[in-house]
Amino acid sequence: MSETLLEMRNINKNFPGVRALKEVNLQITKGEIHALVGENGAGKSTLMNVLSGIYPFGSYEGDIIYEGEVCRFNGIKDSEHKGIVIIHQELALVPYLTIGENMFLGNERGSKARIDWDETYNKADELLKRVGLKDSSRTLIKDIGVGKQQLVEISKALAKNVKLLILDEPTASLNESDSQKLLNLLLEFKTHGMTSIIISHKLNEVSGIADKITILRDGATIETLTKGIDDIGEERIIKGMVGRDLTDRFPKRDVKIGDVSLAVKNWTVYHPIYEGRKVCDNVSITLHRGEVLGISGLMGAGRTELAMSIFGGSYGKNISGEIQINGKDVKMRSVKDAIENKLAYVTEDRKGNGLILDMSIIQNTTLAKMDKVSRYNVVDKDLEVNAANEYKEKLSTKCSSVEQKVGNLSGGNQQKVLLSKWMFADPDILIMDEPTRGIDVGAKYEIYCIINQLVAQGKSVVMISSEMPEILGMCDRIYVMNEGRIVAEMTKENATQEAIMSSILQSSKGA
Repeated sequence: MSETLLEMRNINKNFPGVRALKEVNLQITKGEIHALVGENGAGKSTLMNVLSGIYPFGSYEGDIIYEGEVCRFNGIKDSEHKGIVIIHQELALVPYLTIGENMFLGNERGSKARIDWDETYNKADELLKRVGLKDSSRTLIKDIGVGKQQLVEISKALAKNVKLLILDEPTASLNESDSQKLLNLLLEFKTHGMTSIIISHKLNEVSGIADKITILRDGATIETLTKGIDDIGEERIIKGMVGRDLTDRFPKRDVKIGDVSLAVKNWTVYHPIYEGRKVCDNVSITLHRGEVLGISGLMGAGRTELAMSIFGGSYGKNISGEIQINGKDVKMRSVKDAIENKLAYVTEDRKGNGLILDMSIIQNTTLAKMDKVSRYNVVDKDLEVNAANEYKEKLSTKCSSVEQKVGNLSGGNQQKVLLSKWMFADPDILIMDEPTRGIDVGAKYEIYCIINQLVAQGKSVVMISSEMPEILGMCDRIYVMNEGRIVAEMTKENATQEAIMSSILQSSKGA
């Protein structure tokens, strides 16, 4: 008989004005991979924060039974002492420390008086080898990619003698290759008896590796599906998450392509730090009115660098090339210039660069175009509130009120506020960088509908996405980038995942 490792019984958790968890029950068997799925705001991360002690005993109701005993964690150190380690979606690594220093930060090797650096780096190298990372533990975190940083976080967990590993959206920022490596690592850990809980919106990954899937909706447990007994296909999971069948993942649209709205010619951008390194190499693209244009490619292909450099030179140096908007040459030397030319950039990093989390929905909504809500340089509070409420209704943003701080919203609703900010600026061209990263399937559908509404009004959208089904399902035309260059252009009719990957592989240096 399978041994139960963890039970969470009748967990309730309240925030001011919101009941986040309602009598939630979760049971985890030793040695399994257990997926936790649900829409943004369903309570997944909140439940794991209760388990790991981030929300300490006394701040919630219910019982945690781990390895047969009732546990009352007063902080994350308490849960880690029991072998429960959580890795959050926003990685907790210090860029200018080495891999080894990060792995043992707060868990130092040696005595209280002196750190044993030889032991630190030897142990770190040993753990890196276990997760398949070949970099030296003396490498700075800033010098490795996101996929490798995720493996460092897992190594850090192994250093704490982890028994139950919790991963919150571990593949959200990874390309398909790095995602698969990480998932294979979890399967390997399983063969050694490790238990994992994975929170993910990527349902194909969930159904591929999970032994059981628990679905949360509106803070309550809906059901637990078991591989080999229940249907764990994507459509079945979606039905549990949203409470209905979602027959078409991408909304239909009447395509009416107009004249060229944006033309970028011979665009070259150099890295802001590494002299001589091109991040965009002689790129030329066109975008039409009423068109959703996709830019596909692997992580590091130069897609974000291209978008940010076009948007008022907000990335890179020694930028050269031409930009035309509606057939006229334009110079955009600042973000202000870009906004005045009716260009918007919806960043992939909504928490870091897109929103001010400690400010209200009102303030975030009007931030990019303050002159629309001010008179003689004085902000009209009534105009601000009216604007925020208008976009709250337009985008169906779920919040207690527009006075609510953006940092307290779910990921999907934060993304809607970010879109509101740029829609309020009234752009004709929107560059949307990973617009659905880290949000659930229901919220994704709503974002897709907003995109369709924008292009139906004659606006133009550039969509950068690492999710190929999204690119194929939403875009009228697709450019493929690799190593800073455009390596293919495809229409919706002739674009396939195989064709995109083939064009990337054939264009790679040394191929």
